Amino acid sequence: MSPSKTRRSHSGTTMTRVDTTLRLRYARYGEELRNSLHAVYGDETERVYDLVVRIINRAYRERSADLKALDEARLLQPDWLQLPERVGYVAYTDRFAGTLKGLEARVDYLSDLGVTYLHLMPLLEPRPDENDGGYAVMNYNKVRSDLGTMEDLSNLAAALRSRGIALVADLVLNHVAAEHEWAQKARAGEQHYRDYFWMFPDRTMPDKYEQHLPEIFPDFAPGNFTWDEQAKAWVWTTFNSYQWDVNWSNPNVFCEYLSIIFNLLNHGVEVIRLDAIAFIWKRLGTMCQGEEEVHHLTQALRTAIRIAAPGAAFKAEAIVGPEQLLPYLGKGEHWGKVSDLAYHNSFMVQLWSSLASRDTRLFENALRAFPAKPSNTTWGAYIRCHDDIGWAISDADAAHTGLSGPEHRRFLSQFYSGIYPGSFARGLVFQYNPVTDDRRISGSLASLAGLEIALEKGEADEIDLALRRITMLLTAVVGFSGVPLLYMGDEIGMLNDYTYADDPDHAADNRWVHRPVMDWDAADRARKDPSSPGGRIYAALQHVIGVRRSLPHMHASIESTVVPSPHQHLLILLRDHPQGRMVQVYNLSEHRTSLSAEVLRAHLGHSAWEALSGYDYNLDVHELTLEPYQALWFVAH
Repeated sequence: MSPSKTRRSHSGTTMTRVDTTLRLRYARYGEELRNSLHAVYGDETERVYDLVVRIINRAYRERSADLKALDEARLLQPDWLQLPERVGYVAYTDRFAGTLKGLEARVDYLSDLGVTYLHLMPLLEPRPDENDGGYAVMNYNKVRSDLGTMEDLSNLAAALRSRGIALVADLVLNHVAAEHEWAQKARAGEQHYRDYFWMFPDRTMPDKYEQHLPEIFPDFAPGNFTWDEQAKAWVWTTFNSYQWDVNWSNPNVFCEYLSIIFNLLNHGVEVIRLDAIAFIWKRLGTMCQGEEEVHHLTQALRTAIRIAAPGAAFKAEAIVGPEQLLPYLGKGEHWGKVSDLAYHNSFMVQLWSSLASRDTRLFENALRAFPAKPSNTTWGAYIRCHDDIGWAISDADAAHTGLSGPEHRRFLSQFYSGIYPGSFARGLVFQYNPVTDDRRISGSLASLAGLEIALEKGEADEIDLALRRITMLLTAVVGFSGVPLLYMGDEIGMLNDYTYADDPDHAADNRWVHRPVMDWDAADRARKDPSSPGGRIYAALQHVIGVRRSLPHMHASIESTVVPSPHQHLLILLRDHPQGRMVQVYNLSEHRTSLSAEVLRAHLGHSAWEALSGYDYNLDVHELTLEPYQALWFVAH
């Protein structure tokens, strides 16, 4: 583009002359961008819009030819994140492969498993001291020095892209490290940068806000404000004293983050995980989570990338209750226009709940009450992640099932910490809150599902049941709705790593118990010996992923809906696809359980193909029997 000539865009804003492609994108998205900015910045909209247009145009000019080709391909296939072959894997770069270059050498491992979406946990340079697992970022434009460089990131992204794997990276939106350049300049008294943060001379306003704010880490970071002696101010610090919340009501902050996003996208990142997105807008008298401006801001950011980098997508990190989750995918005027993916936290919690109780009735009620998402968006389904498990079970859902919400949450905390009589789980209590009696849980999939205890006992039957639990849980995640997200090491049954307590940087945070260093010897054994515990899990998961890829019914535009189950041990899900119906049945107990064939006939007719086994079933029978923790995927003929 020539900077020497200017023209008026369709909306009247002066901009450098751009090519036809970019002009068409402004024609499509320009007004949407302006309207989203106006909803937040009001009278400043035109000034902000002009700044944003300059950022967009620069990002487009700097975008490489191969990434522009990816953009064009994605425009021709806008449902690329919803395809059945989309399978995710989540890992810490250093704990998985040491460095970004080292990870390039492991691309075959991911591809062989069936991975097409790789989420690397925090990559960007954090503060050198305690940093909340990398979420206290000191420099958004540099990769952690021990992992490599931004050039290494680009090279890795290209290597992944050549194998059909999309790279996903975290972007922390709510806060920066206290050592970040913005914070340091604010401390030094530069008003321009003090305006990037929430800073108060005394406790008057902080105390007013605190009346409605929850504590995220009550054990080691109580309160939401920290006195900074150098700045002579109380600084808003939702998560930790060293993480300063930024002020998104300042449009300069919006522009800074938009530039950061484009820098990542132009280095080959294809999906940006919007970390702590729920917290970015502050309003007195509220919990300061999920305010309407959050969604206007997200829509503005997403609209901007639709213009310069339409092959990219957003994933909202919003771990909230079902009633608060839908707006992150779009509700009302934002329908389908904010994030492209969001975590289905409720599915994860309900899987663990039913596994402990051997009862799916609460699961059914929770899913039935879940609002429908926009059809162009996608759930991220998972059974474990890098974080703890919080028991996000609503009192209303529990009461509808005849349960007490607080009592059931207490039961789950006791069960998965291993203190409940008969528990097979081994987890650790994280962040006990004596006021609410809330106990979150840390632990790996295999340890929480009973493999650790079973291996210690050395009892073959117990090991077999634990492996059945694990494979059933993974099958449910792969078969649900959206992008299944597999956490590093779960595919080979890695156990809790208690050596975290020997590391001074990790000892105070027991979530590191389920963030082990990848055991590549175990991975090799698992792939070579499908009869070993790790091999059974790996082979079963690889098979399920392969079956998923072959089924158009798994397209994420179709949601899984609940079929009322005649037996409390069984969860039955229907996927009503235009090419035919699919019914999935899961036994969430260690008991052989019968299912009336009439339940299946009502949706599938008199016969069906069971995709996991490859067998045809005659449904003109009285009943079918499911083995302990068995999963069946029936597809109508």
